[in-house]
Amino acid sequence: MRKIILLFAIITTFSVAAQTPVDTISTFQYPAKEVIPKPYNPKEDAAKKINELLEQAKKEQKNIFIQAGGNWCGWCLRFNYFVQNTPELKQIIDQNYLYYHLNYSPENKNEKVFRKYTDPDKKYGYPFFIILSSDGKILTVQESGILEAGKGYNVEKVKNFLERWVPKSPKITSK
Repeated sequence: MRKIILLFAIITTFSVAAQTPVDTISTFQYPAKEVIPKPYNPKEDAAKKINELLEQAKKEQKNIFIQAGGNWCGWCLRFNYFVQNTPELKQIIDQNYLYYHLNYSPENKNEKVFRKYTDPDKKYGYPFFIILSSDGKILTVQESGILEAGKGYNVEKVKNFLERWVPKSPKITSK
């Protein structure tokens, strides 16, 4: 009887594993939240910074990739770490976007900036992304949930998202 139960448990485990979609599994290794880089600056004047980035984006023919969130948000820190440490994603970001971390925290909620670039009646989960053209046009506002895989992010989903919003004349995309 024990052998039958053991055999049943093994078959069930392999059956469930075989049915788990690949995009729900992330093999990317993240450091502990305590040591992962904290890219958000609660003291920064976000409106001023975005205006500076818009001027730079015009010169460099890039779009602006805004990641909204805060250093308190584990998923926000993971996304930043993921794109900075996945070479094909980092290449797409570096060549086509100016990457900015728009802080939302108790010490600085950046309410005016969020009102300008998002629907004030909508509740967003963090992180979420705002992509602006070099002339300041909002191209998209996207929550990150659809890019997730297990306890991290899916390379292909993030890559497809980034490539969808590169400038009309992109400098480079991944191969």
